Amino acid sequence: MSNGVYHNSEFGFACKIPAGWVLRTDEMNQRENEAAGETAPTDKTGHVLLAAFSRPPEARAEDVNSSILIAAESVATYPGMKDAAQYFGPLTEIAEAQGFDTVNEPFEFAVGAKNLVRSDFQKDVGKRVMLQSTLVMLAHGYAVSFTFIGGTEDEVEDLIQGLNFGAAAKSQSHR
Repeated sequence: MSNGVYHNSEFGFACKIPAGWVLRTDEMNQRENEAAGETAPTDKTGHVLLAAFSRPPEARAEDVNSSILIAAESVATYPGMKDAAQYFGPLTEIAEAQGFDTVNEPFEFAVGAKNLVRSDFQKDVGKRVMLQSTLVMLAHGYAVSFTFIGGTEDEVEDLIQGLNFGAAAKSQSHR
């Protein structure tokens, strides 16, 4: 992290974090490791690269707790996975189990010059709607997922606009 931007040189991307957001990456990885019975981080299956929230997850409010979650999972976890669209089979099952409905089936989506696969979900939460857009790419033996959650389509699209790949991501990391 530097100047409100998360940089990941291994996968070649950068993601802007809105000012004032709470980072919870370490806590989420620790929880995942404890659930798996491990005491140290492992690359065997996957890990959270970034977890950022508009407020601490335990803080209650009327609006949606917007968030950005970026994770990398070994493709070995999903035998036979050859392309990013296949990742949405298990991902959609998980989203639906959490009460989300699929708004858009997986489709190719460009972020700058990089093509990813995207699917959109929504969930009614009382008087409001929670929107989730997940983008996925396969790289270096991992399925890398970028999940953006917000209360409006504009909010989710603004969060996605903070994601970039390639030369722009690398040049920002040298500032």
